[in-house]
Amino acid sequence: MNQHPHISLEPATQLALFLSNRPGALAKVCEELAKAEINIHALSISDTVDHSIVRMVVSDTTRALMLLGEGGMIALEAEVLMIESDNEPGTLATIAERLAKAGVNIEYAYLATSVRSNTGLLILRPSNMESALAVLREL
Repeated sequence: MNQHPHISLEPATQLALFLSNRPGALAKVCEELAKAEINIHALSISDTVDHSIVRMVVSDTTRALMLLGEGGMIALEAEVLMIESDNEPGTLATIAERLAKAGVNIEYAYLATSVRSNTGLLILRPSNMESALAVLREL
């Protein structure tokens, strides 16, 4: 297990949107963000029968909120950690273990990397942001 993975972390604001669970709903949001030159850094979608919850970290949260609001969409903000880390076995285990030892719960997380990439991106919602930052900055 990687005991001391290389990580860079920063707090970020994530937006959560509630969209109709139908073809084209996500495309419309992405097209509007693209027109405003707002980049999507991370995205996760959870679905239910009648709607989807889209969580995203974008390059300009304030503008995205205004744009989505003008389009009649409700977006909720949440503070998350954006962690870029080594793409090696055990990196997530080390992060999760450090948080657990500090009594910090991972409320949810999503991550991605390509097979050939040296790093991956993890979006993590900790139960206590200050404690999570303190313990993970020690890595």
